[in-house]
Amino acid sequence: MKGIRQEYPLKELGMDLLCDLAGAFLFNIGIYNFAVNAEFAPVGISGVALILRYLFGLPMGIVSIVLNLPIILVSYRLLGRRFLLRSMKSMVIFALVLDYVVPMLPVYHGNPLYASACTGIFSGLGLTIVYLRNCSTGGTDFLVMAIRKIFPHFTIGQISLVIDFIVIMAGGLVFRNVDAVILGMISSIVTTMVIDKIMYGLGAGKLVFVVTSHEREVALHIEEATGRGCTFLKGQGSYSLDEKKIVMCACNNSQVVPIKRAIHKVDQDAFLIITDSNEVYGEGFKSIGGQW
Repeated sequence: MKGIRQEYPLKELGMDLLCDLAGAFLFNIGIYNFAVNAEFAPVGISGVALILRYLFGLPMGIVSIVLNLPIILVSYRLLGRRFLLRSMKSMVIFALVLDYVVPMLPVYHGNPLYASACTGIFSGLGLTIVYLRNCSTGGTDFLVMAIRKIFPHFTIGQISLVIDFIVIMAGGLVFRNVDAVILGMISSIVTTMVIDKIMYGLGAGKLVFVVTSHEREVALHIEEATGRGCTFLKGQGSYSLDEKKIVMCACNNSQVVPIKRAIHKVDQDAFLIITDSNEVYGEGFKSIGGQW
């Protein structure tokens, strides 16, 4: 017991429980209160549980736990004990909220397209809260995290999209309705967009590279215009073999235009590259230690 406490401090456990409850509430509203009545299979194990509920009337939360067991055994070695303990807690909370809390709320009986979009939005928000705590809701989430360990260049949303597509197609066969496939795909895409936008997009900005012979003046004008500092990089032209100075500046999206104007004032012949940056940490941006 002492080893578990050291591995999982009470303060961290308390924060995880709060996030689990919030995430479970949002996620399961999307699944139960919007997707069930619209008759389409949403994401992951929840989609499979919804299909089994439609066929046999089984409680979705309990079915989710049962379906999770073999996946947990497969994923244990890749994900490790700590991640498994945290995720099993989340999995049980999600199942209980699905079976005993959200059924007390009214079910949406309106346009199935709206129901699909709302399922995606609420599911994405709920999952993101849990993912940001480095936990999982079990089921295909275990597979998603395991696959991401092996292929880290894929985002969580991209991996989820592929797995969910299989469940969605199965839902279309069960409900015998092409609309069920379309609605499921819309829901999955919206979920993916919400997850990726929050996890990878809130800190998004631009990265500016300037090749110029007036690096000090360019950096000074950028700082005066936006308050952003710059970094000097060494470069060399492949044709002339002349040494070049490259000014690099990370900035917010709204600061791109002032930076372009500042560069134009100093060197109209400068070579300018502007690229997206998913997240920026450090002085003037988010703190690395400020993550959940």
